[in-house]
Amino acid sequence: MEPGTPAAEHTSRGRRRFLELILAMLLVALIVGGAVPYVSGPDRSYLSYLVLADRQDAEGAEHAAEQARAAGGRVVQGYPQIGAVLAYATGGFAQRLRTKPGIAAVGATRTATVPSPPGPLTGADFRRSQEGAPASDATEGNLSDPREEDDWNLAMIGAADPLPASSALLRSASDRSGTPLAPTPAALGGVLVAVLDSGVDDTHPDLRDAVDPSASVSCADGRPDARYGAWRPDEGVSESGHGTHVAGIVGAARDGHGVTGVAPGVRIAAVRLLGPLGQYYAENIVCGMLWAADHGARAINDSYFADPWKYNCPEDPDQAALTRAVARAVAYAQSRGSVVVASAGNDGQDLQADRIDRRSPNDRTSGPAQDRYLGTECIRLPGELPGVVTVSAVDRSGAPAGYTNYGLGRVSLAAPGGDPDGGPEGAVVSDWPGDRYAALAGTSMAAAHVTGAVAVVAAEHPGWGSQEITAHLAEAAAANCPPGPDTCGDRRFYGAGVLALP
Repeated sequence: MEPGTPAAEHTSRGRRRFLELILAMLLVALIVGGAVPYVSGPDRSYLSYLVLADRQDAEGAEHAAEQARAAGGRVVQGYPQIGAVLAYATGGFAQRLRTKPGIAAVGATRTATVPSPPGPLTGADFRRSQEGAPASDATEGNLSDPREEDDWNLAMIGAADPLPASSALLRSASDRSGTPLAPTPAALGGVLVAVLDSGVDDTHPDLRDAVDPSASVSCADGRPDARYGAWRPDEGVSESGHGTHVAGIVGAARDGHGVTGVAPGVRIAAVRLLGPLGQYYAENIVCGMLWAADHGARAINDSYFADPWKYNCPEDPDQAALTRAVARAVAYAQSRGSVVVASAGNDGQDLQADRIDRRSPNDRTSGPAQDRYLGTECIRLPGELPGVVTVSAVDRSGAPAGYTNYGLGRVSLAAPGGDPDGGPEGAVVSDWPGDRYAALAGTSMAAAHVTGAVAVVAAEHPGWGSQEITAHLAEAAAANCPPGPDTCGDRRFYGAGVLALP
């Protein structure tokens, strides 16, 4: 059919009406899912940008905001702790700003445009809600209550009964001492750890006494939303149960039911990063890292990588700006006494070698991902930033998991991550939203074990700083790692060694 004929025009109008209907349905779905929707503007397409001033303080953030507005951007959040702001703008914004005096870097945090900046956080109620916990939701594929049995992952690090003699590679900390180490819940109650993830279901029986609402928040669009329950997972977003699983590994209660965490009794700050479009954008990470640091988190768990680029390269001005922004936030948290813990990643790649990224950008709306051939200068955020405790994964036997990333000087410690094909006996069993349980495997699980261990050490040594805690864990891991070719002596995979509660 030729364009321009009445029939063709009718078809075109019908397509437009269909697209408008789809957009309206999407916006309704976002609202119902608890997300802050992007309100459509008059045929405009926006990207989000992080604007960094030379000064890393409130004055720098104010300058960045002034310059961003002068360049046509709409500032939606300031980060005075690191001299940065989050702004939304249309095309050419970054190029106009990068030459301005006092501006250190500007980078687009996404590649897919949105109709407009996010709407205001209206109707916020910062008082604790009186809502009750939801009823248990028994859906298909759930694990039954594990009743704290067969916690091979805890036994491996000395937090439970010793592993059976068939575990060839490792000597657990409990084997050496003769008694499993049991942290005091009262002491752990004075320690706060932050789980930066997809959200945490604090109504789960294992976690309802662990999550601290006053320290929890949603940073799902780069702005701290402290309304009660905002930190909970959005069921409309895939992988939204991940954060609950991670939180259970860190600090699930020891009560004879469900699972036990590495640090039962610890206080958890649930910091939701996963946004309504299923991304962990850099502004979400910056927001969450600063929130956790300012609320006194002794450990900050980061079991994810920054979207939309799996690895960020310094030669790309956008990716370089995102790296600087997240690095500033991490350094700020470390300066406040937080140990920042991150997963090494599940690509089975050597982080100290050239590699291929076949996934990025992962927020694209069409077409395949680019095949990017990367050098060692391209890094995963936040795991490869200075001072971050980066964790690889081992399976139940203590061998490196097939999926784990590795690299000499890029991995700090190894910890139980499990086998994705091993079922409940070989993967790591932990909590899942709706009073459920799930068996997952990955470096996400491994990182959570280290975060729990940081909490245990912080409870035992309340006067220690972050460097003393990490050094102590490294020494214990080395002692848990006998030398030899068939053990955990390969530092590419194990770093200092296998995690052990000292």
